[in-house]
Amino acid sequence: MLSTKEIIKLDEKYGAHNYHPLPVVISEAKGVMVTDPEGKQYYDFLSAYSAVNQGHRNAKIIKALIDQAGRCTLTSRAFHNDKMGLFLKKLCEFTGYEMALPMNTGAEAVETAIKAARRWGVEKKGIKNGKQEIIVCEDNFHGRTSTIISFSTDPDSRVNYGPYATGFKIVKYNDAKAIEKAINPNTCAVMIEPIQGEAGVFVPDKGYLKAVRQICTKNKVLFIADEVQTGFCRTGERFACNHEKVRPDIMALGKALGGGVIPVSAIVADKKIMEVFTPGTHGSTFGGYPMAAAVGIASLEVLEDKKLLKNVQDLGEYFRTEVGKIKCKKIVQVRGKGLLNAVVFAKGFEAWNVCLALRDAGLLAKQTHGNIIRFAPPLVITKKEMDKALLIIKSVFEKVK
Repeated sequence: MLSTKEIIKLDEKYGAHNYHPLPVVISEAKGVMVTDPEGKQYYDFLSAYSAVNQGHRNAKIIKALIDQAGRCTLTSRAFHNDKMGLFLKKLCEFTGYEMALPMNTGAEAVETAIKAARRWGVEKKGIKNGKQEIIVCEDNFHGRTSTIISFSTDPDSRVNYGPYATGFKIVKYNDAKAIEKAINPNTCAVMIEPIQGEAGVFVPDKGYLKAVRQICTKNKVLFIADEVQTGFCRTGERFACNHEKVRPDIMALGKALGGGVIPVSAIVADKKIMEVFTPGTHGSTFGGYPMAAAVGIASLEVLEDKKLLKNVQDLGEYFRTEVGKIKCKKIVQVRGKGLLNAVVFAKGFEAWNVCLALRDAGLLAKQTHGNIIRFAPPLVITKKEMDKALLIIKSVFEKVK
C-alpha cells in the first residue's frame, strides 16, 4: 500500500489543483471514524459536506448497493426501470411534495430548479422568454456550473469564467425587505439557502424564511430552497425550512440522498410546477438509474428513524454549549443548528493551522472563509464519541494564540 505522502504526491502531480485539501489521506471509513494508510484513526467532522449523514458505509445502504449491482446497474431513461418509481414515491412521501425529478449532483439539482422556475415563469406567469429573473443572495453557494458561478459573489468561484449568465439579481442575505424591493414583473423565483453552509454556517434571523415565503406568495414568485447541504436531518429537522414550518415551492436536494455512496440528487415540487417539463425538455442518462434509486430508498429509510432526529437536536445543542465554554480569546462565536455548526474566530485569523492541529490530534474539520471552521459529524455519532471529539477540540483550541 502506498503511504500518505506518496498518495498526495500522485494527486498533486496528475490532478488539476482545483482543491486545497487538508494533507490527510482516507483509505478506510466506518460510522464516524476514518483511517489513513498508516492506520491512524480520525473523527470525521465534515461528513463530505453533509453527504455522509447516515455514517460511513451504513450497512443498510451498502447492502442496497450490492444487491442492486447484482441485478441491474443502468438503463438510461430510454426505458423504465423497476426501482425509480419506488424511489420517487419514497422521496415524495419523505418530503411532502407531489412529484420529483431525479438528477445526480447537487449542482444539477440547482440547475434543474432554475430551469423549472424559468419555464414556469413563461408558461404559468406570462413572462416573456428571455426576460425571466431569479433573485439570489450574497455569499451564496449553489454549485460550480457556469450558470451558477455567474451569480456567485465568491471571487475564487467566479473570476475569469465570463461571459456570465444573465437573469439573476443578487441581494443581501437575511434581509427579506431587500428581496421584496428587488421583485419586479419579470421575477419568477427567489432562491436561497435556509442556512448558508459555505459562508460559514450563517443561520438567518428567526422569521426570515417565513417572511420570504410570504413575499413570494404575495407576488406570485416561486420560493426555491437549496437544501442540498442542510437537508435530510442535518439541522435537527428533516429540512432546515421545517424549523419555521415553511414550505418552499421547489426544494433542490442532493448529498445525503446518496447515503455517502453515490451521487443522487433531485428537485421536488407539486404537479402544477413540475408539469412544465415535457419529453425532451430536460433529462439525464443517469438521473434515476437503478443503482441510485436503490441507494436513495435505503438512504431515506435510515433517515426516517425518529431517534436520529432527537440525537441530532440533543448533540447539536450539547456541542455548541461545550465549545462555548472553551477558553480561547480568538473565538468570536459558536453557531449552527443540529449537527451543522461552525466556530468563528476573529476577523483576519487564519484557521488553516488550527485544522492541521486538529488533524494531528485525531479529528478532521475544514475551514471556510479563512477564519471559520465548520463542524458537521455524521448524524449517527454517539454521546460517547462526541465527548471524545470535544476533548480533542478543547485541547487544540486552548492552545490557540
